[in-house]
Amino acid sequence: MFGTVLIANRGEIALRVARTCREMGVRTVAVYSTADAGTPVVRFADEAVCIGPADPHRSYLYPPAIIEAALRAGADAIHPGYGFLSEDPDFAEICEDSGIAFVGPPAQVIARLADKAVARTLMATAGLPLLPGSDGTVDDPSRARDVAAAIGYPVIIKAAAGGGGRGMCVVSSPADLAPAYEESRAQARAAFGDSRVYLERYLRRARHIEVQVLCDRHGNAVHLGERDCSVQRRHQKLVEESPAPGLPDGVRRALHAAAVRGALATGYIGAGTFEFLVDEDGRFTFMEINQRIQVEHPVTEMVTGVDIVREQLLVAAGRPLRLRQDDVAFRGAAVECRLNAEDPDRDFRPAPGTVERLTLPGGPFTRVDTHIVPGERITSHYDPLIAKIVTWDEDRDLALDRMDRALYETEVAGPGLHTTGPFLRTVLADPRFRAGAHHTDLVERMSASAEPVPTAGH
Repeated sequence: MFGTVLIANRGEIALRVARTCREMGVRTVAVYSTADAGTPVVRFADEAVCIGPADPHRSYLYPPAIIEAALRAGADAIHPGYGFLSEDPDFAEICEDSGIAFVGPPAQVIARLADKAVARTLMATAGLPLLPGSDGTVDDPSRARDVAAAIGYPVIIKAAAGGGGRGMCVVSSPADLAPAYEESRAQARAAFGDSRVYLERYLRRARHIEVQVLCDRHGNAVHLGERDCSVQRRHQKLVEESPAPGLPDGVRRALHAAAVRGALATGYIGAGTFEFLVDEDGRFTFMEINQRIQVEHPVTEMVTGVDIVREQLLVAAGRPLRLRQDDVAFRGAAVECRLNAEDPDRDFRPAPGTVERLTLPGGPFTRVDTHIVPGERITSHYDPLIAKIVTWDEDRDLALDRMDRALYETEVAGPGLHTTGPFLRTVLADPRFRAGAHHTDLVERMSASAEPVPTAGH
């Protein structure tokens, strides 16, 4: 096992990785920007190194500073967390060239799968079903018009190098295609430095189901079940749960098998997520691969008892998977809510501020992953995630009841600060969600005049 791991990230995921490393007896090095100097992971890690100013392009997205910190600290490996450089093949290659293990897939695998359009082609070869779409990227508006006409409206334009909902535009008619095409390319260029896009048929009423896989360097692969991520705003997830409610067993098994088949076909190594859309008739189609640990990984850990970060580190160190598929047992149900510094009444715009009052939930089978402490300033430089609140119980209804209690107990308050907490309770109370009959358009369909759920009584 590695002696020292540098964590090339910030916030709750950096602290979460550091905790598993400490349990494994692995020394940790945290890197931080000047804006994050007082965060918990800086105090928790065995060593901490400032790598630059608040601007992420000069710190967390700046490989030379991270590699220099790793070499100076004698790190054997770099764990990239999620976001930032976690799916950057150039960074993975720099790590390898520097003699430092990258906790993730090899650079050549990342490069092959990071292009979402290329990944579509690879999955088709592996026999995974796809939505009708473009053959590769679409480089001009006239070609986009031809593709859209061929596959039929509505269509969705996606960033080839993208993820996290950035660079996505839904188009309902030919008149809207040209401006949406340019908007998608502009968003992709700003977010990923790559303006290439591709097109797919858009399903208005579908469920977003993803399958967690683990693969080693010895040809072994297992799945850890599925997560339902259908509660979203602007194609970004708000609530995730496992198992997916109401999914027919045959569809569930087919999804699991497809994810493992796709992972083996691409030579995947490490923890990854295969994402699918499931229509109202139970037909599923491949969407994309996320080559990193996911924000929502705790729900899988809660229902399987598997520490995914631990498995990532063991695989990166060259160990064969400790698990075979028959070893993976699923128990109960878990749900995760993302508490963000956003204002739902203003289209979920970021609403940062200084945290003056902070009360986080506790109690049985309640997990909170956060890096926020009283007095901390939530800035616009980074993702607005405040905390991930996760609850488990023997069945979904009980897990949701526990989540509602946990959200009621939660208070994050300060000047100018808004959170998604009250809105999340409204989602939990929605009869479509409660019945497991919701789709990715739930947030859009929820009535703006719905009576709000009371907030915590502090």
